[in-house]
Amino acid sequence: MSFRLAAYAVCVEEGRVLLAHHVSRTWTLPGGRVEHGEDPFDAVVREVAEETGCEAVVERLLGVDSRLIPPAECAVPGGPGHQNVGVFYRVRITGGRLRPEPNGDTVESVWTPLPDVTGLRRSSLVDIGLALARTTPATGHVAPVPVGGLIRH
Repeated sequence: MSFRLAAYAVCVEEGRVLLAHHVSRTWTLPGGRVEHGEDPFDAVVREVAEETGCEAVVERLLGVDSRLIPPAECAVPGGPGHQNVGVFYRVRITGGRLRPEPNGDTVESVWTPLPDVTGLRRSSLVDIGLALARTTPATGHVAPVPVGGLIRH
């Protein structure tokens, strides 16, 4: 089974959330892989800058999500499955200008009204991050989001 540690930014301002549009035509939160030896706190700031062109500061740790993706649902069919552990942070944008990721997988980043999120083809990470931001559970954990319809791994 493959494993990935990732850090994700949940940036909600004035009833909007900052989303990144992936080349797979799926909307997700800005964020991604924590490099070997990198702190997730630093990774989320780096990922926001790389994917959106904006500068961000971390305001608080929201929680951690661990998901197992069965072999049949992995990007590489017939693989052994995948575990993604995501560290979610509430961040605030402090500067920069939204732009596509140069030579990357994010084709655009957009401030999206919260009510519009449910109509988007999106990663379940969006729903997990918004649930953590909305409820700020003391445990840092929310229930898994069912995948299907507009919601993807």
